[in-house]
Amino acid sequence: MNKNTKVEDKYSELTTLFKDKTGWNKARVKFFVLFICSMCKLQTVSFVKLSQGFEGKAMQESNLRRIQRFFATFVIDNHLIANIVFSLLPHEPPYKLSLDRTNWKFGKTDINILMLSVCYKGVALPILWTLLPKRGNSNCNERKELLDRYIKLFGTSSIDSFMADREFIGGDWFDELIKCHIPFYIRIRNNMKVVVPGKGEKKAFWLFNHLKVNQSMHYEGLVYVGENLVYLSGVKTFIKSENRNDTLIIASFTKQDQAVINYKERWQIETMFRAMKTSGFNLEDTHLTDLERISKLIAMISIAFVWVYRIGLDKHMKIKKIKIKKHGRMAFSFFKYGLIRLAHAILNSLDYREFEKCVKILSCT
Repeated sequence: MNKNTKVEDKYSELTTLFKDKTGWNKARVKFFVLFICSMCKLQTVSFVKLSQGFEGKAMQESNLRRIQRFFATFVIDNHLIANIVFSLLPHEPPYKLSLDRTNWKFGKTDINILMLSVCYKGVALPILWTLLPKRGNSNCNERKELLDRYIKLFGTSSIDSFMADREFIGGDWFDELIKCHIPFYIRIRNNMKVVVPGKGEKKAFWLFNHLKVNQSMHYEGLVYVGENLVYLSGVKTFIKSENRNDTLIIASFTKQDQAVINYKERWQIETMFRAMKTSGFNLEDTHLTDLERISKLIAMISIAFVWVYRIGLDKHMKIKKIKIKKHGRMAFSFFKYGLIRLAHAILNSLDYREFEKCVKILSCT
């Protein structure tokens, strides 16, 4: 059996699995599989480096041209990718959704990604995204379009709650969430003016100014944020790096008693961005500036991300639990644990059985 045949055998089950999920032709799916596996073992999105990680007889230069052609010409349906990721999620709906934005600059080009993700056990898993053709914050229409896409694909019944930071506020946006009957927990600015029935206009922090550090409170009764009646909950915190107190204030319109608990899960999307950028695929290594091509790259990463996460979770649950350090935190995230396992399985040319086990984790969903 020659080396190329061995490569075909190694990736055949994964190729068949993704062919069934995507409906693409075999050559396209084989490229997709090689790209994702190269990205996982080399932990970069640099095309030059990834082209060196493709297994087979083709020269590195040919692999690089193949990658460049794919991103220049092939159209990826992001709704298809979202459905695949949704099918691979490690738990059943309804889901806690988190919305956030990440950005960086390559040369003179601003790369600005608005991402909607599912929160689960310490990390968020990417579902849908929009590349913003500008720098700075998103607007209500951009958020609404992203949420509408999710609802059309998966329905509001799949949403347990929605979390977002201070960037994602505004009367029209709150109107949209309330109209769709989506429970939300969104942080508002401390100095935001609210109208308290019977007490008039106040800055939001005024309602929680009496709290001590680490003390929380749910304000009784509804207040107006703009024209919307919402509940407010607050927690007094201490920011050690800045040596000052701060008050985290969360707006919600249902299940106020869950506001602080649910909002804390919002940070999981920041963990996801960090994993994509620095501890996983080094997203900022890309030299892409075309927004459509960057969106294709995010699609590839999204599939790899949820696969790797499931591999780490599987190893923790069934093979060897992640060590707990003295400070009480796990030595690795499930994502990093899975990435180490998968990279080793792909690189180990003497034993394909571990890689086959990693593929089985996908095929058993």
